[in-house]
Amino acid sequence: MRLTRVFIDAPLRAGELIALNPGAHHHLAHVLRLKAGGRVIVFNGLGNDYAATLHRVTRGDSSAFIDAPIVVDRESALEIELWQGISRGARMDYVLQKAVELGVARVRPVVTRYTSPSRGGWIAKLAHWRAVIVSACEQSGRTRVPELYAPQALIECTAPTDAEVKLALDPDARDGFRAIAPTPRRAMLLIGPEGGLADDELEFAQRLGFVRVRMGPRTLRTETAGVAALAAAQVLWGDLG
Repeated sequence: MRLTRVFIDAPLRAGELIALNPGAHHHLAHVLRLKAGGRVIVFNGLGNDYAATLHRVTRGDSSAFIDAPIVVDRESALEIELWQGISRGARMDYVLQKAVELGVARVRPVVTRYTSPSRGGWIAKLAHWRAVIVSACEQSGRTRVPELYAPQALIECTAPTDAEVKLALDPDARDGFRAIAPTPRRAMLLIGPEGGLADDELEFAQRLGFVRVRMGPRTLRTETAGVAALAAAQVLWGDLG
């Protein structure tokens, strides 16, 4: 039987007893209804899984004994940074979830001309998005939690110089992903929100070194475009296929 994986935001060492954070406690004790002696997998996003045994489970809190590290290799050798135009509600959650499953290393939510303003502010959104990312790591077996940057206006962004490939999705572009050579180790993808990227934003991206590419002849929704671009990059240069 596959063991449940839970994220623990704390140092993990074999032989130690740890207190579970409220989210992990709620999921294990109240959703799955596990008892003391139950077996789980814990990870802290730094590269390893750990086998663990629930030591104490009460209504209010839980603790677990860390048994041993489990060395696994589920991280892609292709380091992808996703610049995602912020989309509304569940669409952004979907992109983040699938980006984690597809091996993204870093995510930068970008504010563009067509980004809808956030009523509660970006700080609240950031906490929610991180929770989505952590949950996707638990589900997908990721041992490293992708870095999530604070939202930033696209026109204020600067692109790292160590990315060999920087691609901006543009339905009017001439070339697709297969035109990119040679195989990169680090790549950046820029995806617009609903409505896409404005012409001046695409021009700004080009000044940062982004190359315009298209994802086939059909118009894709923003949440489809991000997932399709990540999948294409992993198939061509990463660990899919």
